[in-house]
Amino acid sequence: MSTGCMVEPYSVWQDVFVVGGPELSHPNDCLVYLIGGEAMLLVDSGAGESFERIVGNIRSLELNPERLRAVIATHAHIDHIGALHRFREEFGMEIMAHELEVEAIEAGVGTGAEFYGVEYTPCKVDIILTGPEQVLQYGGQDLKAIHIPGHSPGSIAVLLEAEKKILFGQDIHGPYFLNGSNVAQARLSLQRLVDLEVDILCESHFGIYQPANEVKRYIEGYLRGLRGH
Repeated sequence: MSTGCMVEPYSVWQDVFVVGGPELSHPNDCLVYLIGGEAMLLVDSGAGESFERIVGNIRSLELNPERLRAVIATHAHIDHIGALHRFREEFGMEIMAHELEVEAIEAGVGTGAEFYGVEYTPCKVDIILTGPEQVLQYGGQDLKAIHIPGHSPGSIAVLLEAEKKILFGQDIHGPYFLNGSNVAQARLSLQRLVDLEVDILCESHFGIYQPANEVKRYIEGYLRGLRGH
């Protein structure tokens, strides 16, 4: 892979950064977000071919990857989970995912790796999330993992509430017609995200949306698209 056209990692807001993605690490990667603090977390890990690049991006921000403590896997599609095993092995990071995604992550079935032409190495999930929402405490920050089935059965969004409400909504754009997707659940999930009234949305393929009225407009656009199905 040529890195000549790669862009630099950047801050979304204070100690929230984009450290991976098609233009930052590898064309197959979703956007990978880092939440800083005493203990640092990643939201997703990319498709697996860019582990070193993502780590290098973290270092370029003058952050020490040895402070990484966990990866929150928003769902078990390869562009989000491919490097989980590397982060777990090399930094001892805990892997978090919803219970309905654990089988795919640990057994490698239904990840979509074949469509990307990559090999997936199964990875143990250390913290299994259950129920409609769960509070996660890391580095002095409270995060909320919110179950948003629709794109996949165990899709989750992550909410960080500080001076601003930041939502790591990931695959809000869908698609919602894959094997394992559920349009009726997606409608309810998207409405739930609208009701959160967040200030900043970190999406997995289309970037950052702010302020609150732009976030609402973006999510409601996909919600309208599902109402006819």
